[in-house]
Amino acid sequence: MEEITEFLKSKTTGANWVNLAISIAIATVVVLILLKLEKKFARKWFSKSEDINKRFLEKFLRFLIIFIAALLVLLTSDATRAFGQTIFQGTAVIAAIAGFAAKPVLSDMLCGFMISTTRPFNIGDRIELDNGLVGIVKDITIRHVVLQGIDTLKINIPNSEINARTITNLSHKPKTRSIHFKFTVGLNSDLEKVKQIIQDEIRESEHTVPREGEEYSPVYFLAYMDNGLQMATTVYYTPDSPTEVVKDDVNCRVKRALDANNIEIPYNYVTVTTPPEKPDGKA
Repeated sequence: MEEITEFLKSKTTGANWVNLAISIAIATVVVLILLKLEKKFARKWFSKSEDINKRFLEKFLRFLIIFIAALLVLLTSDATRAFGQTIFQGTAVIAAIAGFAAKPVLSDMLCGFMISTTRPFNIGDRIELDNGLVGIVKDITIRHVVLQGIDTLKINIPNSEINARTITNLSHKPKTRSIHFKFTVGLNSDLEKVKQIIQDEIRESEHTVPREGEEYSPVYFLAYMDNGLQMATTVYYTPDSPTEVVKDDVNCRVKRALDANNIEIPYNYVTVTTPPEKPDGKA
């Protein structure tokens, strides 16, 4: 701290502060003009696009404009240039703290670039992360991917975390999305009847559609479970149908149909037994 105190006493003259004020004023005007132009042109080209690469580029351009303006202020003013040199050369602790604070920002920025380049998903896709988070990709910034959850829920996930996760893209085709449903029925159930019931209910739902150029997905018998038989199918729907509404409608329809046909839906339960009472009333 002694180096900074000496600097403030010897270097920060009135002329330096006037120079700094002029640099800030010029940089502010330039930034405002550039942001106006960016809003008028870049957003017209990028923000309405569902291409995640263009979305990230638009956000990065805004950041670059502000960053370059701030850098010019620091470099063109004698006061700030000398002050910066004094801080980073004279106080290693401050320099280390600044470097540590910038590390996650740079990591998110680099991962955002990698996501926008490799495109594991696009704007409008519904994705599921291996930690259970599910949502529709609404936007990407230099630091976050924004997911739309149920109703008005918005989830901001750091780009570095998204890049490290296993991602399941539920939007297989541009015009449809898909959900994988699993249903468990009793061990003695008629498999063909169960398959037909599930298929019929999915077809009758106003929210589901067949695969493009194909029929509705078949129902599969996947596995023996501890308490029943696991059936599964994939349901397709259009992006204008909320995913939670589709899930609710299909699950309710299948549940009602299975109940109406007396098909058991097993559940886990625990049987508790107590020893009989002895004649004296003691257990």
